[in-house]
Amino acid sequence: MSVLVYINSENGKVAKNALEVITYGKKIGDVVVVTNGSTDNATLESLGAYGASKVLVDRAFEGADAQQVTRLVAKAAESTGATTIIFSNDLIGKAVAPRLSVRLKAGLVAGAIDTPDADGNIKVNVFSGKAFGNVKVNSEMRIIALLPNSFQPEEVGGTASVEEFNGEAGTAAVTVKATKKPEGSIPLPEAELVVSAGRGLKGPENWGIVETLAQELGAATACSRPVSDIGWRPHHEHVGQTGVAIRPNLYIAAGISGAIQHLAGVNGSKTIVVINTDEEAPFFKAADYGIVGDAFEVLPRLTEAVKKFKAAN
Repeated sequence: MSVLVYINSENGKVAKNALEVITYGKKIGDVVVVTNGSTDNATLESLGAYGASKVLVDRAFEGADAQQVTRLVAKAAESTGATTIIFSNDLIGKAVAPRLSVRLKAGLVAGAIDTPDADGNIKVNVFSGKAFGNVKVNSEMRIIALLPNSFQPEEVGGTASVEEFNGEAGTAAVTVKATKKPEGSIPLPEAELVVSAGRGLKGPENWGIVETLAQELGAATACSRPVSDIGWRPHHEHVGQTGVAIRPNLYIAAGISGAIQHLAGVNGSKTIVVINTDEEAPFFKAADYGIVGDAFEVLPRLTEAVKKFKAAN
């Protein structure tokens, strides 16, 4: 089965979720990747290690204008004869996949977390991760948007061939005047480890204990909405239903009560550790591990434990 995977290789870099969708696609069929921009051939060839047999690259435009990308992927689907098209269910995927679905008259499965079963059913997250559903596409062509961090990238070895491709993407309908990118080395949607805190830390001057633990773990930092609203932390760190939805392997939450809006953005985490002085905090009901204690005492002790573990291993 021919599978077409779109990845965004912005600024010449390939994000972790790009490797995830390639790994996912390889489990379905023979993978051809389509992308755009100025990423060098060596980087694109390295995608073969994750299952891509070929990479089609249109260097005529940079960025992620949804209409341009839609035209590019449609042209690539026509060229390759792909019957399955895969995106990451990130901001780009959410903007492009529905457009492409209408354009190609292809059924769309958004938020997939598993490969299709023998009957073609695809497991998806529904109701902000509170339940699962199974979706079956009856159209000849299907589009799947994979939820980030649902699949770990798997190296299978090999090198992909790279071909210059004219996707006939046209001109951008949107002019970008400026771009403000989040600070930090680990983008939240890609983070496998996250240390988060809320108003229980009492002020921005106390965030050092969160950042120190995150640094020792190699984790990203996050916060609850009230913390970002009052300016203690930048808005791009706000996780929850109205912020960034994340699915890390480990989510440590200190001084966060666990309102339903916050839980909706983090309950896809594989392991949740909650630290709170209030043993009745709602977050404990969703936690895999709970610590009733003061974050100002617990976080430094966790940091020292991590340091000792790293020194011994």
